[in-house]
Amino acid sequence: MNDAHSRPVTGHVPVLRLGDVLLVTLQGDLHDSTAQQLQQDLSETISRTGVRGVLIDISGVEIVDSFLGRVLAEIAAQSKLLAARTVVAGMRPAVAITLVELGLTLPGLSTALSTEAGMELLAQQAPLARPGSPRQESP
Repeated sequence: MNDAHSRPVTGHVPVLRLGDVLLVTLQGDLHDSTAQQLQQDLSETISRTGVRGVLIDISGVEIVDSFLGRVLAEIAAQSKLLAARTVVAGMRPAVAITLVELGLTLPGLSTALSTEAGMELLAQQAPLARPGSPRQESP
């Protein structure tokens, strides 16, 4: 039985660059292949552009299951290895409750109530040190 109608996100998830941040907006559920492609796209784009943040807007996601929770945690871990921070924005209360009930802690992720708040959070955070680059000292 094909469940394509209940899982509308297939193929490619657009990744937009807004200054030093990559913005990903998820709508609906992710298929395995789409999630894998998103992880690869984000890693390649972070490496190529040197952005310092990834903002994932999940306000269009009705349900976060253990699969999507794992994908978000993996994106955060990969981003951190590439010296970028990850913020998830727009989490619905029901989604937060489900994550707690599933025991998913989403390590490495910060959260924000809205995309705007997520952008502010990323702007406030000091960038992670990039391999091979000198550390900047604050006065």
